[in-house]
Amino acid sequence: MRKLIDNSHAPAAKRPYIGHYGHLRKAYLEQYRPDLYTALVASEKLYEHCAEINEAAQHRIDLIMPELARSAGATEDLKRKDQLAWVGLMNACRAQADEIVKFELVYD
Repeated sequence: MRKLIDNSHAPAAKRPYIGHYGHLRKAYLEQYRPDLYTALVASEKLYEHCAEINEAAQHRIDLIMPELARSAGATEDLKRKDQLAWVGLMNACRAQADEIVKFELVYD
């Protein structure tokens, strides 16, 4: 097997933080979209792509969580009266937002 030898003395570029959704996207590309994965690796854009996906997913969750909570009835009044019910509703909203983001951004 041939190895490529890099004789340049330039420091390696720091990889961007890819986060949870970026890791999911990377695993998805590796498993189900190997051509795109290979192209991104060859062009050294894989980590930038995954970081963009992670940032977009976090932004999307921040946008849809208040609407999901409002539609589920998780109000501040409920939070004061019955904290356990409020936490349950918020957990359900978070899970729903997570599934929406995975469908829209990660597994497309």
